[in-house]
Amino acid sequence: MQKKKEGKVSGSRICKVIHMKKVSWRQNFFLCLGLLVQLFLLVDCTKKSELRRSIPKSSNGEEPPSSSQLRLLIQDRYVVMDNGLLQVTLSNPQGSVTNISYNGTNNLLEYRNEEDNRGYWDLVWNPANSSGKGTFNKILGTSFKVIMEDENQIELSFTTTWDYSVGDKSVPLNIDKRFVMLQASSGFYSYAIYKHLEGWPDFNMEETRIAFKLRKDWFHYMAISDHRQRIMPMPEDRATGQPLAYPEAVILTNPTNPELKGEVDDKYQYSCENQESRVHGWISFDPPIGFWMINPSDEFRTGGPVKQDLTSHVGPTTLSMFISLHYAGEDLSMKVRDREHWKKVFGPVYIYLNSAFDDEHVLSLWDDAKNQMLTEVQNWPYSFPASDDFLSYDQRGIVTGQLFIRDRFVEEEDIPADSAYLGLAPPGDAGSWQTEHKGYQFWTRADSDGSFLINDVRPGDYNLYGWMPGFIGDYKYDVNITINPGSNLSLGHIIYEPPRHGPTLWEIGIPDRSAAEFYVPDPKPEYINRLYLSNPTSNDKVAAPVDKFRQYGLWERYAELYPLQDLVYTVGLSDYSKDWFFAHFNRNIGNNTFQSTTWRIIFQLDNMDRNLNKTYMLQLALASASNCELQVRFNIPDVDPPHFTTKLIGRDNAIARHGIHGLYWLYNIEIQSDWLVIGENVIFLTQSRHLSPFQGVMYDYIRLEGPSS
Repeated sequence: MQKKKEGKVSGSRICKVIHMKKVSWRQNFFLCLGLLVQLFLLVDCTKKSELRRSIPKSSNGEEPPSSSQLRLLIQDRYVVMDNGLLQVTLSNPQGSVTNISYNGTNNLLEYRNEEDNRGYWDLVWNPANSSGKGTFNKILGTSFKVIMEDENQIELSFTTTWDYSVGDKSVPLNIDKRFVMLQASSGFYSYAIYKHLEGWPDFNMEETRIAFKLRKDWFHYMAISDHRQRIMPMPEDRATGQPLAYPEAVILTNPTNPELKGEVDDKYQYSCENQESRVHGWISFDPPIGFWMINPSDEFRTGGPVKQDLTSHVGPTTLSMFISLHYAGEDLSMKVRDREHWKKVFGPVYIYLNSAFDDEHVLSLWDDAKNQMLTEVQNWPYSFPASDDFLSYDQRGIVTGQLFIRDRFVEEEDIPADSAYLGLAPPGDAGSWQTEHKGYQFWTRADSDGSFLINDVRPGDYNLYGWMPGFIGDYKYDVNITINPGSNLSLGHIIYEPPRHGPTLWEIGIPDRSAAEFYVPDPKPEYINRLYLSNPTSNDKVAAPVDKFRQYGLWERYAELYPLQDLVYTVGLSDYSKDWFFAHFNRNIGNNTFQSTTWRIIFQLDNMDRNLNKTYMLQLALASASNCELQVRFNIPDVDPPHFTTKLIGRDNAIARHGIHGLYWLYNIEIQSDWLVIGENVIFLTQSRHLSPFQGVMYDYIRLEGPSS
């Protein structure tokens, strides 16, 4: 897509060439014909060059447009940032994005919406003593200020300041929304600083984000990953569709595009883990333009690298989520207590635009957006934000080390923690990072030898956390870590000893905090989304097989596949990829009534150690829990109370929202020797809460360990 400098042949130049020669009319004719062919070829060449070019220097090294000088226009009601290629209009002083004009087009945002419902920041909150549903507020500034304006950068600030006199009618935060445009950039940045001062009222914040609602007459093609992209329904298609079990899910009964008829649309089918949600957005075929949300870092998002959240969905809407309860529940509600001082920078995120010469090559805009995302990630932390609260590279620190796994029942030697997750998060218990919601987190993956580098860490106090796919449990370094500006801390050789009581007698699944390895059924024909079929009937790209769990209504398949008795898994004979259902559901017995279900694991013990000091251990790891109670019994199906119960746990709602995991739970269940027998044994797993189809668990991994020698 590199631009080449092309020569131009004008009509006057053709005439000049003709009159310079003394030629006959025949020669004039053929000369004109040849020059016209040359002109055609040059124009065609220029078009092909434009196809290769399609976007400015910020992503592919081209020269910027000649009119790329930054301009700022301030009016009574609007502020306009303009770099020649892109014009962004914001309301004054609210700071809502009302118009984005790009590459000669008018407004890319849905201009039929109210001006504060096109591009905006919002939050959901409630007072600390409130038990009701959170209040949704768009963050509208009350004052406007130009922070920076020169030939390289414009940075604008729209602030809202909490007034003590309004009490709990307004969220007790000072919020400074920033918008940044750089010279020759094919996009703009936005970030915000949230501040709660000491002495202000306590409150909860369930969600905050930035959102853009695009023109529905232009943007029809959505892309989230290489495998998850397709033509999407229109909002009117959802409005006329058949409602399903919750408002987000509908069957498209009379869509504008007939090829989508009968499909299910649900915005949660397009969720992503934080670590994978680096770029997503929309493509318009006419005009051929891409609109992308780029998240260059996860440091300001809650819940760690595998926290799942919304991306883009029908609207057409594109989001960057910073705090939410999705796939976690109330555990991730941000709770400011004891009238504490709290401040955090969310972003910057990059709103990137690109274009193609025509719709024939328009899908290549996705590849270009991915390349731009890599550039933004490489440039993090940015050097341009003018707020002192955003820290540049030289104000941050580095932590290095090498992690080994020590499990003598697996290997005699320590095992390099290949691909382990290592992260710095605010101090807490092992595993507390997954529900941490106020501070910053910094994560990486270890190399094949267990070496890791965590860079760009903001100054502060942290714990080092981690886990290793293939091993259960959570690692926590036993010393608090303090990062200072410019610090470079080496932890050297560190050891994680996963929970282990004795040798493995048998195991079910893979300890990777996901239920993806278990059996995921085909959806009912009336509930399909073709994007997640292995052989789509449309021209959409083939989905990765692991995405099968994103289909709607899979909770109904359990009762169909197990109509009379519940799942039975026989160790040594059964195959967990075929015989272990990916989620432990309730059984629908009709009339909106549900019945608890009990799964059985059958296994043999050829001999037993009856020494009372020798115990067996059941390691039970859950990948998700949704308003459930898992009861465990050994050989006696009706013993009351059960040998073990989790009690009521979990609000991650991963079943209803098509997530293959939510929060991670690990239970080490000690088994008394008289609960087992020589010969055949049965473990009964009962999910006892059964008021709705969405109560249940997803198992990550189950292991029976014998007595230690």
